[in-house]
Amino acid sequence: MELRHLQHFVAVAEDQHFTRAAERLMVSQSGLSASIRALERELRAPLFVRTTRRVTLTEAGRALLVEAERILAQVRSAHEAVAAVQGVLRGTLALGTEQCIAGVHVARLLAGFRRRHPDVEIRLRQAGSGALAEEVAAGRLDLAFAYRTQADSDQLRSVALTSEPMTVLCHPGHRLASSGAALIPEDLAGEVFVDFHPDWGPRRTTDAAFTAAGIRRTVALEVNDVHSLLDLVDENLGIAVVPRHFRHKRPALTALPLKGTEEAEYETVALLPPDRATSPAARALVTLLETEGLAPLREGTEAS
Repeated sequence: MELRHLQHFVAVAEDQHFTRAAERLMVSQSGLSASIRALERELRAPLFVRTTRRVTLTEAGRALLVEAERILAQVRSAHEAVAAVQGVLRGTLALGTEQCIAGVHVARLLAGFRRRHPDVEIRLRQAGSGALAEEVAAGRLDLAFAYRTQADSDQLRSVALTSEPMTVLCHPGHRLASSGAALIPEDLAGEVFVDFHPDWGPRRTTDAAFTAAGIRRTVALEVNDVHSLLDLVDENLGIAVVPRHFRHKRPALTALPLKGTEEAEYETVALLPPDRATSPAARALVTLLETEGLAPLREGTEAS
């Protein structure tokens, strides 16, 4: 099995089209088709279902894609490691992050990284913590800043950034605002909630807190960005349970501590592949994070 065969296979899987993949790879379409056929003969299984408009992965293709992406990521890391030994950091830093992650100022960190390593191409993807964990484990991202979603494994490790309590945000005219006191989940039963999609770290933290307290809640207004959430609360359309640092983004809202359960703690981490598979660029970014004092880093192994 040749690396170029795997590269060709991944490109077709991403584009779902032979012509577009061939153009991106700058190879002839006939050559690309021959490469895929050679791979299918070697594996003795069809990898794509071909139609006139697009191609889709077979079950065997989906299984191969996971391993192919991991192998290609390791090959890139090997090339970058050799360059790093020679004193030059090159290649790509593929970073993922949730919005408004606590414990690190992502834009400032990347600006500092670019000044120190101008030959490294930076790629940034924003998504929920669950998706980011999968992409780091698959080798599509070098590291990600996310909510702790799972225990460490042979494909993923976590380095703790920070933790903070969850806070209830509501309109100043809301009935909860007048109390000015800390709340427990039972106090929020029956309320209309604004929250993020289930893949987001704050949503996962809040869901865990209410499940632990035995309180059922319904998210009536579901959003995928912080400012939309704050706007809805600002119009008194619902309340939100969010990490404490969110309160500084909209000072006009009333912020009340959420107590009564150990689950109401929002812990953020840097997610990385196993140490042996961590790219030099990812190592350099973590080192910069430590030396700049932007976050206290420590290895973590417990599940959320």
